[in-house]
Amino acid sequence: MTLQEFLSEWNNDADCVLVHTSGSTGKPKPLWVEKRRMEASASITCRFLGLRAGDTALLCMPLDYIAGKMMVVRALTCGLRLLSVEPSSHPMRTVSASVDFAAMVPLQVIHTLQVAEERERLMQVRHLIIGGGAIDDSLARELQAFPHAVWSTYGMTETLSHIALRRLNGLKRDEYYTPFEGVGVSLNDDGCLVIDAPAVCAAPLTTNDRAEIAADGHRFRILGRKDNVVCSGGIKLQIEEIEKKLKEHIRVPFMITKRKDAEFGEAVVLIVEDEDGEPYQTLCRDTLLKYECPKQVICVGQIPMTETGKPARKEAEELANRSARR
Repeated sequence: MTLQEFLSEWNNDADCVLVHTSGSTGKPKPLWVEKRRMEASASITCRFLGLRAGDTALLCMPLDYIAGKMMVVRALTCGLRLLSVEPSSHPMRTVSASVDFAAMVPLQVIHTLQVAEERERLMQVRHLIIGGGAIDDSLARELQAFPHAVWSTYGMTETLSHIALRRLNGLKRDEYYTPFEGVGVSLNDDGCLVIDAPAVCAAPLTTNDRAEIAADGHRFRILGRKDNVVCSGGIKLQIEEIEKKLKEHIRVPFMITKRKDAEFGEAVVLIVEDEDGEPYQTLCRDTLLKYECPKQVICVGQIPMTETGKPARKEAEELANRSARR
């Protein structure tokens, strides 16, 4: 979708806009969302960050998904000056103007940091928000030197982009997300986050994200997705936690998934972009606890990913189960 096409859709007489989920845990699905709720979300974000009319916002994400659409809506709702560039892994390549606000996925940030000139431009962004994927420790360390605010976002298509931010750098950096005004959070019986954000969601939304709420009863941190728990031999293993341990040691793209196992119920599986899986078995034994070690290493040419650059968890699990049947 082009910017002009979205503006035409936004300015028509309909009350809703069609968006699609990212498809990180299955096939993307269409959702109709109310324009008035998108406007409410836009206003809340701009107030939280202290953005004012006339500030420059960079649009560098596809308009097929909620993240890109919301950048435009924030500009329209709050009077921001929208600077639009072609979505790419190097969004700062052609940007020479001063930018007050930008939203990117981790992959865009990683590639930008590899080019000195682009890195310098990125460092001058007054508020950089990063969403749509996990921010690993190595990337977070690189962002510590940034002189302006860098944030990790928490949200989803159903919440019209993010409903909470977590500071990644500076003296105010935090492991916990701070919800926006009017947003309440709680946990259900499975330990999953429940979001009550009446301005953007008509009803409380129960997520699949296992979370921990801080002692203040307001801030929260994410442990991992409920879907990403491997129940192996009676022990519950969080896929994201295993991946975090391995990220410091594996230099090629990889992901942890699971497959059915006759003895243990489910087994941990490592998928890696390489031709030889044997070295990874040794690495895992040296890095992980015994019950976290993969029962199988699958070598692939490319890790399963969604269109928005997230790990395609469902596809990876299907791949692991097919491989086990061979």
